Amino acid sequence: MPKDCFYCTKDAKLDALMIELSRFPASTLYLSKDQTNPGRCIIALNDHQTELFYLEPSIRQQFMEDVSKCAYAIQQAFSPDKMNYAIYGDLVSHLHVHLVPKYKTGNDWGRAFNNNTDNINMLSTAAYLSLIERIKVYLK
Repeated sequence: MPKDCFYCTKDAKLDALMIELSRFPASTLYLSKDQTNPGRCIIALNDHQTELFYLEPSIRQQFMEDVSKCAYAIQQAFSPDKMNYAIYGDLVSHLHVHLVPKYKTGNDWGRAFNNNTDNINMLSTAAYLSLIERIKVYLK
C-alpha cells in the first residue's frame, strides 16, 4: 500500500475531496464534495492497483459490476441526460472511476468532464447527507 495514496490511507486529503457513501466487495463509492454535476461520485477499487488490465478477471468483473450498479443508482436518483465515466490516474494512480452525471442544461454539456474546474460547487453537510440518502435508496 503506497503511503502517498489517499484511497489507501483514507487521510485528510480524501476527506477534503469526498465522503464515503457505500462499500462493496471490490470497491468503495464516494460522493464527490464538488457537486458541480449533481450526483457526481467516485468509485475506487478497494485494493491498490493502477490499471484495469492488471486485475484478476474475477476482480475486474466485480469492479465493473460495482461501477454499473452505482451508475444506475445515480441515474435513478438524479435523472441525468447522460452518465460519463472517467478513468484517469496520472495524478492519483489508484484505480478509480469518476461517475459524472451530465445534464443538457449544465454548463459542460457536450464537452468532456473537467476534473480541474475553478468553479467547484461545495455544499453544506446536510445537503451532502441528503444526496447520499437519495443514492442509497437505489443501491439495494
